Amino acid sequence: SAVGRGPEVPFRSEAYSISAIARGKELRLTLSALEPAAGPPAQDLVFRFGMSGSFRLSPAAELPRHAHLRFLTRESPPRALCFVDPRRFGSWRLGDAWQPERGPCVLSEYQAFRENVLKNLDDRAFDKPICEALLNQKYFNGIGNYLRAEILFRLKIPPFEKARTVLEALKEQEQERRKKDPSLTLSKKLKLKQENPDLLELCHSVPMEVIMAEKQPFDPEHSDNYAAFKNWLRCYLVPGMSSLRDRSGRTIWFQVRAWGCCLELGSPQTTPPRGHRPIFCLLRLPLHSVAGDPALTPTQVTPRASKQRRRAAGKPPKSEEEEEKKEEEKEEEADRPRKGCARGRRKVTAAPALPEVPPSVRRSLRTSARRGKGEPGRP
Repeated sequence: SAVGRGPEVPFRSEAYSISAIARGKELRLTLSALEPAAGPPAQDLVFRFGMSGSFRLSPAAELPRHAHLRFLTRESPPRALCFVDPRRFGSWRLGDAWQPERGPCVLSEYQAFRENVLKNLDDRAFDKPICEALLNQKYFNGIGNYLRAEILFRLKIPPFEKARTVLEALKEQEQERRKKDPSLTLSKKLKLKQENPDLLELCHSVPMEVIMAEKQPFDPEHSDNYAAFKNWLRCYLVPGMSSLRDRSGRTIWFQVRAWGCCLELGSPQTTPPRGHRPIFCLLRLPLHSVAGDPALTPTQVTPRASKQRRRAAGKPPKSEEEEEKKEEEKEEEADRPRKGCARGRRKVTAAPALPEVPPSVRRSLRTSARRGKGEPGRP
């Protein structure tokens, strides 16, 4: 399209086919002429979808908005396969090379993905909280914002636990399992993984659940298609869950009970981690978020806002006249000069004139003052 930011595609053919293969968060399309001898050579395109990119098949006469790249069919009337990206975070580039900084795919290259993570735990990327490390595509290629929330929720892992601490414990558990019973058959290993999956296994199985359940592309604009995905979610955007904004600005959703926190006021675990901006402050959690937990009494989780509401309920409602009077007083106070400014504008009284002192007398006074302080005088 005229407003598309991607490069021009140097491929012209009257009849061609499109095939695709995915790796993590990237998709590679291959355009091949139906008659290779007479047509142009095959052309590869690698797409990144960003936050809002998708492909849609629609009538060529009714193109969707933000259709930045279109492939037309030969049928009558023709249709168009469009790359649609309203926010323009997505992109495409020519060639078949995957991005070099992306690690093995969590779906199609699971064993390589697992080894890549466990062999590189010394990397500084694992100094970050586990919720932030899961978005690092160098190690978790394919994991996004909603997937990290669902994975951590199922395992009841605190989202701001240090990533290396979580993954090193996983590595130790795997080594102990091998020592205890090195003769485990493949079927027994699979059964153990299904019963007690670890973090890296859920990075493979959770997105696989979405793919297997997907009959139609998930589209938030069409409630029928989106309903199945919304019902599948257990934590992300689910009412009653809590959320914080991490240091990269992304929102992490979690459940405080699953986090294993103590909700007593004043507990250090009830305050957001340093550098992370709260969206719903943990000290002001609604009571329904811990309802049914016998270990927590209402007095332990009484939010500050509810105390303010009780104080307001004990006071009689103010009349409209009182409200208007209060507003007028606020406006008058805003027009008055501030105290700090008044201090800065104090009148300066002129000091009485002193008789002129000769330069030689000034030097001798400075010299005697130095000597009085224990400093040697100038020659």
